[in-house]
Amino acid sequence: PHALTTEEINSLLSAPDTNTPLGLRDRAMLETLYATGLRVSELVGLTVDRVRLDPGFVRVLGKGGKERLVPLGGGAVAWIEKYQKGSRPELDQHRAPELFLNHRGHRLTRQGFWKILRNHGLTAGIRSQLSPHVVRHSFATHLVEHGADLRSVQMMLGHSSLTTTEIYTHVARERLRRLYDEKHPRA
Repeated sequence: PHALTTEEINSLLSAPDTNTPLGLRDRAMLETLYATGLRVSELVGLTVDRVRLDPGFVRVLGKGGKERLVPLGGGAVAWIEKYQKGSRPELDQHRAPELFLNHRGHRLTRQGFWKILRNHGLTAGIRSQLSPHVVRHSFATHLVEHGADLRSVQMMLGHSSLTTTEIYTHVARERLRRLYDEKHPRA
């Protein structure tokens, strides 16, 4: 999949109307998705007790029942706090354990999240294919572009093999090539 630009990500994150309960939930979900690189099933299955806002991390139950810790950035923490204090109590009619709930107070489905993401993508003016995996790919690509090592990215994504994560080395090579072309006097 392709990666969104930083500008596209910023437009996507600011697309929800946070003056509404569902808009506040959507902003918190999008911030969490981009901040952590979770798979869509991991995001919609994330329970309140697996989110630690004070130290800023989530305990994710990934593929094969493997658990991993993923850092949670300050922006995502702030939006989750707003959602938990603002609209989640309104939505939580059934005492659901999941963090992100649909308008009926039940666990959000993968398909439901896809629809939410697609709608906010259109609002943000993103014309390329948009899926939760594209946001996950953007998370990893932007980390590598800014100097993160592949082993750390592998751990955050929950890849069992570094080989799976090596697709992001092309990003580092492309960045190196651009840097060379821009900076070397004889390029």
